[in-house]
Amino acid sequence: MQVLVKPFDDRIMPSLGAAVFEEGPLRIRPAPEWRGRVINALGNAIDGKGALKPGTRPMAAESLAPAALRRARVDRGLRTGVNVIDIFTPLCFGQRTGIFAGSGVGKSTLLAMMTRAADFDTVVLALTGERGREVREMLEETMAGHLGKTITVVATGDESPMMRRLAPNTATAIAEYFRDLGQNVLLIVDSVTRFAHAAREVAIAAEEPPVARGYPPSVFSQLPRLLERAGPGSAEAGGSITGIYSVLVDGDDHNDPVSDTIRGTLDGHIVLDRAIAAQGRFPAVDIPASVSRLAKHNWTPEQRKLVMQLRSMVARFEETRDLRAIGAYQKGHDGLLDQAVDFVPRIYEALQQSPETGLSDDPYNDLAAALRGDRQAQNA
Repeated sequence: MQVLVKPFDDRIMPSLGAAVFEEGPLRIRPAPEWRGRVINALGNAIDGKGALKPGTRPMAAESLAPAALRRARVDRGLRTGVNVIDIFTPLCFGQRTGIFAGSGVGKSTLLAMMTRAADFDTVVLALTGERGREVREMLEETMAGHLGKTITVVATGDESPMMRRLAPNTATAIAEYFRDLGQNVLLIVDSVTRFAHAAREVAIAAEEPPVARGYPPSVFSQLPRLLERAGPGSAEAGGSITGIYSVLVDGDDHNDPVSDTIRGTLDGHIVLDRAIAAQGRFPAVDIPASVSRLAKHNWTPEQRKLVMQLRSMVARFEETRDLRAIGAYQKGHDGLLDQAVDFVPRIYEALQQSPETGLSDDPYNDLAAALRGDRQAQNA
């Protein structure tokens, strides 16, 4: 029998004749006191604030998702405080959504804004494969003052693929612990693409053959196994894990095998567009390309009708951008385009947000103020 050994620490190399002890699957013992702390993929504190207090319940870092028929339904809407999401791709407790983006379009900033959402009891943030500099900047600047209910699991890009593969699983196990307490948990994984890269490295080291753009088959079984663990708890216990997974699209290619697999597993996707970011509009969400499959549980009938009209206007505005740029647009020939030219710039203005401007309590009020041209009412 051949046994392949892959250490969690690349500085440790197993040697012939070394003693081997069976410890079983990795287990962690989360506790409410972990909130506000930063830990590594093994569940050890790395923030210099002392050792973590262990809880009483061991949680396997890698486990199976709850049985489908034992879970509660996903039908309760929530607010993130980010206007473009709450209006056009609203989320529900227990929903799993992907944020698809290339590099440098504001993905991490958007995720940091979402950690401030007031509707969640606990936030679990997994930073996988990030640069060490960016981790500290995100925690100390972008999320400053909002870490009290957040547990951050970090595996930087220079750590071993075993640690980078483990970090999202550890974060999910922590989220499962708080969900089982009846809490509504926000789980953010940034990014699940780097989890897939780490899983690929481990699989190739185990001599598994690649099948799709260099990815071995096991990667495509590990992805849904990780993603399906988020979601609602049992109907009796309550609680939920709302999963937000960032997906890096290589070369802005939204159809690579990893992106396709993730998109097919999740309950919605939010697309960030480089051209929108280049215009200085943040969050750089491509509204026509973004979808929430559970939006109907968040919208009222009136809101749904309004949003469908606004989406049509935005789509018409964007598809005629070149036409208008060369002066070929004439008012009065296309009623929908006339409305779009009048209202879409105001819509875009209402949707602009940053960590400095804060979150919104009423996105539709902000939108109505912008459509009226009432900037003072919107900023009040």
